[in-house]
Amino acid sequence: METHQLVAHPAHPPLAVSGVEARVIGRDANWLRLRWRVEGVGRLIVPPFAGRGREDGLWQTTCFEAFMPVGSSDCGYLELNLSPSERWNLYSFSAYREGMAEAPLLREPDCTMRIGSSFAIFDAAIPSSGLPIAGELGLCAVIEEEGGVKSYWALAHTGEAPDFHDPACFTARLPAARAT
Repeated sequence: METHQLVAHPAHPPLAVSGVEARVIGRDANWLRLRWRVEGVGRLIVPPFAGRGREDGLWQTTCFEAFMPVGSSDCGYLELNLSPSERWNLYSFSAYREGMAEAPLLREPDCTMRIGSSFAIFDAAIPSSGLPIAGELGLCAVIEEEGGVKSYWALAHTGEAPDFHDPACFTARLPAARAT
């Protein structure tokens, strides 16, 4: 599967992080597997372990996100937030930043973060039920570093402020599930 280099929003440069990449590492009838790799993690803030469960506001610290349009571009999209703490949330929107509601998942995502001397790998397995069959995909990350420095990484940025909800950021492909 293709690896996507994410770009930091120019108005919010990172402190030490030198790169973030994301990719779909697999999809079958049961799971969508995503991976983010963060380079230059010497000052990275990782939320403490909290155990699985839904939580709002995960984007206020280090968090990995995916956006998936549902139906035609006017029909809305899903926003998936995944934290190294193992907390998560899935929201549905009826249109651009409108009609936000928690979306159901039959099982909780499985998230793990491994930190090396200069990089970190965040893996997530998300239940496929409730996700679009295939289509566009936006992959992004909020990275917090020491001193509260936050950088916003996406496939593309179009405005003066970071906006992961912008359909221009949905430039990756969500593959159809492989038969198991």
